[in-house]
Amino acid sequence: MSVDPQQLLRELFATAIDAAHPQQVLEAHLPSDRSGRVIVIGAGKAAAAMAQVVERCWQGEVSGLVVTRYGHGAPCEKIEVVEAAHPVPDAAGLAVAKRVLELVSNLTEDDRVIFLLSGGGSALLALPAEGITLADKQSINKALLKSGATIGEMNCVRKHLSAIKGGRLGKACWPATVYTYAISDVPGDLATVIASGPTVADPSTSAEALAILKRYAIEVPVSVRNWLQSPESETVKPGDPSLARSHFQLIARPQQSLEAAAVKCRQAGFSPLILGDLEGESREVAKVHAGIARQIILHGQPLAAPCVILSGGETTVTVRGNGRGGRNAEFLLSLTDSLKGLPGVYALAGDTDGIDGSEDNAGAIMTPDSYARAAALGLSASDELDNNNGYGYFEALDALIVTEPTRTNVNDFRAILILESTKNDA
Repeated sequence: MSVDPQQLLRELFATAIDAAHPQQVLEAHLPSDRSGRVIVIGAGKAAAAMAQVVERCWQGEVSGLVVTRYGHGAPCEKIEVVEAAHPVPDAAGLAVAKRVLELVSNLTEDDRVIFLLSGGGSALLALPAEGITLADKQSINKALLKSGATIGEMNCVRKHLSAIKGGRLGKACWPATVYTYAISDVPGDLATVIASGPTVADPSTSAEALAILKRYAIEVPVSVRNWLQSPESETVKPGDPSLARSHFQLIARPQQSLEAAAVKCRQAGFSPLILGDLEGESREVAKVHAGIARQIILHGQPLAAPCVILSGGETTVTVRGNGRGGRNAEFLLSLTDSLKGLPGVYALAGDTDGIDGSEDNAGAIMTPDSYARAAALGLSASDELDNNNGYGYFEALDALIVTEPTRTNVNDFRAILILESTKNDA
């Protein structure tokens, strides 16, 4: 088969990103009546690109304000775009969250609001609850990011420490009609989890948030503990009449990107195996992928090569060392350590937003000679994994993938390409 494995992997990654880009997915979901005045608000890594689509398609008066991550902005003429910090919120995110809340307060039932939501919105739309400081939220956020907590657990805590998340933004818009258009970056695509669900009812409780903090041994100030023990800390619950005119529409999800990549695989002559959205420690998820790859090569199961294993979702990294790298670099380093140069296996792992964690790369590529080439440079895959140094490992191999911000986000994308099976059943 005449194919450049690394080029194919890059094309699969680009296909996955394109399938979730606002320019491809938003317009068809906007209201059929696009006349009259609309207020546009938004938060997330795709917010600016989504705002551009609304400006292009809306026929009536458009105004509004969206916040996105630094470097993820896009030029808009009528909707203001503000950039702020992610994954740990900063003062810019706090200031714009206050402005967003003010913008939708005191509306009437004749008003329409479009809320553009995507991954990263939780940190970007940071408005602490009464009595909680930005510094409190920053320290808790940092601790959660290092703890190995799932995105659902992190957002449960974030919602209950917020004056805007967990349905509170939707409640503030009442009695206006609210249309939320969301790009999912979470396993299961739950509206309550995507960016901590600012406009949807939230069934989780403050007691659960406290339990999560205890589970991961995260110390919190007395003010935070007192707040979470207060009835006022509860989010807007299902059945609340203030959300009766709030509508939620999912416009892109990780599965769509995996399916688009699968079509590309078939066109190139490779059979795709979609494992779906996955959670868990990056290094452990990599070991499972390595086991599947070995089974395919040795026994042609669960499918025969040439093939590609595809998966998405959001893994976690429990930080133990002082190295550099996000979830995808960690996954790929663990995969490299597990396969140790198994012939015929190539892999790519990248974040569809173009940023792996807080680094400047989207991810990296592993080839069959990565393990040996690194060893020749004096780099031990297992030692670098112990130090959480996936970035440094693949930087030394000139194997980092740098895309710049993509202005969308359906989370991680992983593709393992297997060229041939030995089918040795002895």
